[in-house]
Amino acid sequence: MEIKVEHITRVEGHGNIVASLQGGRVEQAFFQVVEAIRFFEGFLRGKSWREVSHLASRICGICAISHSTASLQATEQALGLALSPQAQLLRRLIMNAEILSSHALHVYFLAAPDFLGLKSVMPLIETGPEVVARAFRLKKTGYELAEVVVGRHTHPVAAVPGGFTMAPEESALRAVRDKLTALRPDLEATVELWKTLEVPEFSRPTEYVCLRRPEYYAFEGGEIVSSEGDSVPVARYGEAIEEHVVSHSTAKHARWHRESYLVGALARVNNNWRQLHPAARRAMEAIGLQPPCHNTFMNTAAQVVEIVHCVEDSIALIDEILSLPLQEEWEPEVTARAGEGVGAAEAPRGLLIHDYTYDEQGRCVRANCVIPTNQNLANLDADMRALLPQLSARTQEEVQLRLEMLVRSYDPCISCSVH
Repeated sequence: MEIKVEHITRVEGHGNIVASLQGGRVEQAFFQVVEAIRFFEGFLRGKSWREVSHLASRICGICAISHSTASLQATEQALGLALSPQAQLLRRLIMNAEILSSHALHVYFLAAPDFLGLKSVMPLIETGPEVVARAFRLKKTGYELAEVVVGRHTHPVAAVPGGFTMAPEESALRAVRDKLTALRPDLEATVELWKTLEVPEFSRPTEYVCLRRPEYYAFEGGEIVSSEGDSVPVARYGEAIEEHVVSHSTAKHARWHRESYLVGALARVNNNWRQLHPAARRAMEAIGLQPPCHNTFMNTAAQVVEIVHCVEDSIALIDEILSLPLQEEWEPEVTARAGEGVGAAEAPRGLLIHDYTYDEQGRCVRANCVIPTNQNLANLDADMRALLPQLSARTQEEVQLRLEMLVRSYDPCISCSVH
């Protein structure tokens, strides 16, 4: 049986599935990224510290806030800038906004059709308009939360090294808090919908990697932890993450303790589930996600759990911000200097790292980005090799669909990966 899917649908970017199964034996199985290299690091070199984060946010239209946040952290470390407590809370808030909007997109529009036996979400507009409306409410509210704090979701403008160019208005924070609170019935309905879906049976233990902070469920900063029991500071990521080139893909692969590892929602939930908001832990139990979970198809379930967490955590963060005098934010005075810095954020798809070196004039002379999808690709190939023998009795059409579902469960951002 030969499987060749060119430009798999319902993922960001262009990639192919190549697989061959003969007599129950896997001859080949891999995911082939075919996009041209985009040279992210190259277009950051020579740019002023004032420009870098705004350019970095253009790497992706879905994960713009994650790229901006990791970039800002790297620049702040290099230039010796510290955030105020209010700015730290606002950074956490915009990361929640991006996770919420991106996960809503994937759960409802990209992954759900697979579980519902549909080619796309379009038939649901007629048969389940309330489901589509719910998805749009979740996604839109994430965008509105980002707009309140950083001006807009896609390519944010108000976050700068050392802080923000503006503070959100109290009335705007209260209004978006009301919208977040109003999402609670949608959260319950999302969990109930997931409980009705049949998830493919699959289990392959692997290494799970993400950020961790001692004080809260981390979407930014902290240290890099592995389910193998190891951890490294973000600044020493190169001691752990080994990126390497493969012949079948224009995107690099990565490894740490094993030949592959997984990043993203399932890795975060597996490693840090005890720090989830209580409502998210209840959702986790309701949908049968029991850490450690080794079924990659449950990555979408982990995204449902994080949707609940992000809404509830955002409400709590806004309450904390409003309980204190709302301070003016402004772009701080910065003295350019030579320095190196590394920043990290949990993009919706997993661990994202930006690593910069600046010269005495504050120009970026070296940049390196470590992208979540790159880190997942070796694990995806390993999952395909493990899954295929279980499908040997199925038709070619059924095998192809299951492999496509596996790819989509990773929620890859292929255009980010070709750096």
